[in-house]
Amino acid sequence: MAESPITPREKDFATWYQDVVLQGDMAEPAEIVKGCMVIKPNGYAVWEILQRELDTRFKATGHQNIYLPLLIPQSFLTKEAEHVEGFSPELAVVTIAGGKELEEPYVIRPTSETIVGHFFAKWIHSYRDLPLLFNQWANVIRWELRTRMFLRTTEFLWQEGHTAHSNHEEAVAEVLRILDLYARVAEDVMAMPVVKGAKSRAEKFAGALKSYSIEAMMQNGLALQAGTSHDLGQNFGKAFNVQFQSKEGTLDYVWQTSWGVSTRLIGALIMAHSDDKGLVLPPKVAPVKAVIVPIYRKDEERSQVLEVSVRIAAECGAHLDTREGQSPGAKFFHWERRGVPVVFELGPRDVASGNIVLKRRDTGSKEIILQNQAVSKLASTLDAMQTELYQKAKQRLQDNTVLANSIGEVESILNNVTAEKGGGKFVMAHLKDDPSSDARIKEFKASVRNIPLVDDYDGPGKCILTGEAVDRRVVIAKAY
Repeated sequence: MAESPITPREKDFATWYQDVVLQGDMAEPAEIVKGCMVIKPNGYAVWEILQRELDTRFKATGHQNIYLPLLIPQSFLTKEAEHVEGFSPELAVVTIAGGKELEEPYVIRPTSETIVGHFFAKWIHSYRDLPLLFNQWANVIRWELRTRMFLRTTEFLWQEGHTAHSNHEEAVAEVLRILDLYARVAEDVMAMPVVKGAKSRAEKFAGALKSYSIEAMMQNGLALQAGTSHDLGQNFGKAFNVQFQSKEGTLDYVWQTSWGVSTRLIGALIMAHSDDKGLVLPPKVAPVKAVIVPIYRKDEERSQVLEVSVRIAAECGAHLDTREGQSPGAKFFHWERRGVPVVFELGPRDVASGNIVLKRRDTGSKEIILQNQAVSKLASTLDAMQTELYQKAKQRLQDNTVLANSIGEVESILNNVTAEKGGGKFVMAHLKDDPSSDARIKEFKASVRNIPLVDDYDGPGKCILTGEAVDRRVVIAKAY
């Protein structure tokens, strides 16, 4: 028996992930460009589905899409001190263009808050101009030292929302509305449960007053930040002199937000649901939801099987695999690795009996059904898969979330966790929101993921480091 092209998760989770990405035809490294990847059709089709799901929700909440320049004058980044300090190590800078050295270098956008600030100053004059609710679908460059396809690459695709408001309360409401929107897409579309919470002061976005995130647990127990939403306060408004005349006739600086998710969501999908056979995709994000593989040996069988296969494929909206020179087994293997939720098998005996075989990708279970039930059975199977994948991931999150009441317990729990071998946990501990606390946790190669908005545990307690009172436990984990 040939060795599987996919490394088992228990042997090496990191290598397993790379194998699933490659065998699922999702992406491959772009060796000619350091740290970049080529997103292949199967991977890009998943991104398009996520784009549509998000974009529809953005527009339904009043946001409009814009596009901003890829190049940002270097001086723009220096206007917000914390922002430039946070991004300086990751910047790619253009110094020569058209054969000449530029008077002022351009930074290839790592994010667009600064250039948005410039244009907001041009567009906003009165409270009547507010709120401005914009979103951009774009690529960004961050010079990463250690890269992994979808999870962390030098160039990646994302959306970045940028809004301006006349008061802080409205801006905060926007930040939390988007956080809820991200959580709904993660849970309802990606079948991936998340923890919504505020980032610690040490982990917040550079230049923000406060940041929020959704954190997901991968199969190895490591955390993945799946989306962020930032309350920028008036920091960028002051840096770029974005002022407006209030209803009372006074001048004030705008209150801004920014928020984003990226193609790392695809990495999250892969690590949350896939198995040792390859990619597993929840039906709502699967580009191809069902495939029919016709099985025949003789020419006289071929026409009969294909006639019925064509009819059922049309009724179900399924893809019909009529490739010549490929055995049925090779076809099954092909679609299994690519994560197609349902594969139908149809052979001469099925044609004669009026049956068809339905196989689920997630469980591998097979069921013989009547051909005239294929449409309804496919719909109910896809619904069941979507629900059960979420429930399975939710149970994993619950089973691997543990309490710790001392720093020693935190260290003991996280001590043997690695990206390769797994064993990760979400450790819930009372911890003061102070950079020194984050620094102590980082000694274990872990981090404070967020401070949950909803306290599902035991409420207030004493910080495990300082003994000071805190109002709830925080999420501590090793992460991607």
